[in-house]
Parts: sequence; C-alpha cells; structure tokens
Amino acid sequence: MIPERITFTTDDGVVIVGDWYPGTKFGRAVLLLHMMPETRDSWRVFAERLASAGVSALAIDERGHGESTKGPKGPIDFRAFSDREQREKIIDVRAALDWLKERGFAEAGIAVVGASIGANLAIAFAAENREIPAVIALSPGLDYRGVTTEDRVAALRPEQKILLVASAEDERSFVACRALRNLRPDADILEFEHAGHGTRMFDAQPDLMDDLIVWLKSAVMDL
Repeated sequence: MIPERITFTTDDGVVIVGDWYPGTKFGRAVLLLHMMPETRDSWRVFAERLASAGVSALAIDERGHGESTKGPKGPIDFRAFSDREQREKIIDVRAALDWLKERGFAEAGIAVVGASIGANLAIAFAAENREIPAVIALSPGLDYRGVTTEDRVAALRPEQKILLVASAEDERSFVACRALRNLRPDADILEFEHAGHGTRMFDAQPDLMDDLIVWLKSAVMDL
C-alpha cells in the first residue's frame, strides 16, 4: 500500500515527516520509532502488515533523520547531535501522539514500537504517558546516547505491557533486555540467535512481524 505522507511541527519548531498507514479498526494505532541511522522506511513492511490486520500505523522520521531535517534555525543532522539533542527526540514522539489524538485516537488505544534508540524512546514515552497500554522494544539498551531505560521501566504502571526482543550476539541489547526484565518480571521477552539488531531482525526472523502483531492482539490491543 502507498502510505499518506504527513507532516507536523514539534513544540520546539522541528518539522517532522511521517508515513500514515490507516487501518480499519476504530481507535487502534501503533507509533513506530526507528533506530539510527535508519528512517521511517525501515518500518514500511511491518506497517503494511499492521494496516492489513486493521491497525493504523504512524512511522515518523525522527529529527535529523530522513526528511525531518528542518529545525527552527536551519538544517539539522543527527550525526552532529549531542546526547542532549538525542534525548530531545522524545519531543518528536510527543508531537506524534498529539497528531494521533487530533485524529481521534486516545492514548489507551495506541501502542509504541521502537528499535534500538527508538526502543529506548518508546519505553521512556510510555513511562511519561501512563495510559499507553503497550510497548515493544526491539534491541533496547540501558543507555543509548543519554536515553535511559532502567529508570523508565521502573516507572511503568503494572497495567502497561512490554515486550523485549534481542539477539544473543547483539550482547549489549541482549544483556539490557535481561536487566530490564529483572526490573519488570512480568515483561514478555523474545530471544534469538544471530538475528541482528533492531529492525534488521525482521530479515533474519521472517515470522517476527507476525509474532509482534499476535502479541499486540493478545496483550492489549483487543483486535
């Protein structure tokens, strides 16, 4: 399917570009956050699968990536970001939530899925938006460029579901997933061998996309 290209502006003046994949199930959406150095296109196939399952999906280019390079003072590039500027990507996620709310989606019907630093952002975002029902974190870390997760996982409500996914040879993320599960024993976890990092796991594990959709259905999305 051909997604709708959308734009919105964050509170600090960054123009964010996204792809909108409308589904058929009322009030159900997934927000997709990519890893570095990828763009929203890394979610394209998964977003299409979600839409086919009836779930709307919004994949954004985080600031400094892809087409989201227009800042209030000129061009921005994530390769030049400080850790503080990396942490400011959470502002993009907040603006994406506002965009979804303007279209009638309530927080209770929105799940967040992220890869690598996008996984950390997804966890952090759910911790500050406690009506978000579910988070999927592909290859999270304990601290990616100042975006931390141990403190944020501890702040999640018991009702908020989380699925952690990592591959054994990706040691940093593999260890992080186990550490996060120790903090949140009811978290679900998927562990692979030689599957790679982040959304690259989709190539190594052809069933992973369907597994994630099944988890969303069974965990919280009432699909």
